[in-house]
Amino acid sequence: MKVSNVLTQAIGLTLSLTAAVEASGSSRSGACHPHQPFHPLPPSQVRHRTCHVPSHGDGTDDSANILSTLRKCNNGGKVVFDADKTYTVGKAMDMTFLKHVDLEILGTIQFTNDTDYWQANAFKQVYQNATTFFQLGGTDVNVYGDGTLDGNGQVWYDLYASDALVLRPVLVGIIGLHGGTIGPLKLRYSPQWYHFVANSSDVLFEGIDISGFSKSKNTAKNTDGWDIYRSDNIVIQDSVINNGDDCVSFKPNSTNVIVQNLHCNGSHGISVGSLGQYKNEVDIVENILVYNISMFNASDGARIKVWPGVASALSTDLQGGGGSGSVKNITYDTMTIQNVDYAIEVTQCYGQSNLTLCNEYPSSMTISDVHFKNIKGTTSRKYDPHVGTIVCSSPNVCSDIYASEIAVKSPKGYNAFTCTNVDDSLLAVNCTSS
Repeated sequence: MKVSNVLTQAIGLTLSLTAAVEASGSSRSGACHPHQPFHPLPPSQVRHRTCHVPSHGDGTDDSANILSTLRKCNNGGKVVFDADKTYTVGKAMDMTFLKHVDLEILGTIQFTNDTDYWQANAFKQVYQNATTFFQLGGTDVNVYGDGTLDGNGQVWYDLYASDALVLRPVLVGIIGLHGGTIGPLKLRYSPQWYHFVANSSDVLFEGIDISGFSKSKNTAKNTDGWDIYRSDNIVIQDSVINNGDDCVSFKPNSTNVIVQNLHCNGSHGISVGSLGQYKNEVDIVENILVYNISMFNASDGARIKVWPGVASALSTDLQGGGGSGSVKNITYDTMTIQNVDYAIEVTQCYGQSNLTLCNEYPSSMTISDVHFKNIKGTTSRKYDPHVGTIVCSSPNVCSDIYASEIAVKSPKGYNAFTCTNVDDSLLAVNCTSS
């Protein structure tokens, strides 16, 4: 998907958001607006000392310096990455021991392009073969400073083009963090997803500036902004995301999540899922509020994607189907789209192109109590005259899906929706049979 001149808008918005965050100090205080988290975020304890991380400054691995400084200043301190320094990281760092500590990143942290090392040594997570450069977790940890984390992604984009099974690390691994704030930060050139947030709770992300497109013919693929997994009470707000996959994705067992005030460009939308990928596993996503999103040049705006009840293959490195569970109490409220293929997409045939087979083996995932409201703008020409699709694989697994105040048109002025196996009396859109 081509990136248009809205990048200029995005850069300007990033600067204004970052300035606002820094002025308010909200990245440390846990302030959320306009919607508050489902449960109050815990306050941070006072930090009593400051430690500066030394850097070799010549491209030599600084991971030992980082870890030793973190241990020195843990439990009541602030660790500073100085503004005039670049820190090179060539080894996987386990930082799940952190407690009552701040990381103020003023300079740049760059991960090496040693693809052989990272494939062998990056931390293997439990979902979709994800790996991470590092694991950051613990209790009461704040990361801010408006510095840069650089994943050196170009070598990975080129490598993935020749080997779809290569294990590309996630830039930021938030693993087992309970209480904390992340941002403002600049994230650049992640090999794969930008954030993987797993087994975490009570975390606020704010003032995040994501960008990193390929400089070769090989696209930067699967560069999700956030993937939330087995985590509760997460807030993502006031951020700009220029990427090539989901802007935010709620993976299995994401609960009580608020996403608000985002500018997303070039993405696959704000997505519930994919879910039901693994047979004999139960996926639950519930209590999700997505509010005030600007979506540009994307495949989708608001999206729910569920695997069917039969084995399916979306791509060489992404296959699944047959899992069960539920999607419940999901609200998309206030979204503006421009050049987006579908304003709304609900599918239970994710990864399965044979719709007859999908309907023969419908999904075991139930979808209920979903609200799409106040969505406006213009789609791309891809599906003209259709601007959205709300399709379940069986009427028995979908209920109480609502759409209201949907002011979306195609470039030619049409507003058709495909509506199948759902109660279209609850949908204030122009449903058609195909």
